[in-house]
Amino acid sequence: MESKKLGFEIHKTSRIIRRYMDSDASKSYVDKMTGTHGWAVGYFYRHRDRDIFQKDFEQEFNIRRSTASAILSLMEKNDLIKRESVPYDARLKKIVLTQKAIDVQIFVEEAFERFDRTMKQNISDDELEIFFSVIEKINNNLERKDETDD
Repeated sequence: MESKKLGFEIHKTSRIIRRYMDSDASKSYVDKMTGTHGWAVGYFYRHRDRDIFQKDFEQEFNIRRSTASAILSLMEKNDLIKRESVPYDARLKKIVLTQKAIDVQIFVEEAFERFDRTMKQNISDDELEIFFSVIEKINNNLERKDETDD
């Protein structure tokens, strides 16, 4: 066990995951969507039970107003979102996902669920519990190291 290097094994697993994800048939379904748009669609989808405005988007992604405006305009052009007036303030327009974006989000979530099941095959609940405990410790170690480097 001493001869195995943790960083190398994590990197190797990461490459295998990336290769798997790149070859997944679901990738073609969302190929035309940028990573930022994917994250934004996910955010709007998770918060679809409340009104979300550009200011919320700016704060969530820690971006400037001009950047948010450019992203949202392109998403609107690509038929991923629409902006709708709200009855309680004529100045505000909430961001609403289109059916196209909802379909993409559901498809991606299903693909990730299949992927997660594939990775967990032949691994017991006890082993998963140990894995998550260990990976959390590794992340904490690296975050602490990162904080001491500042």
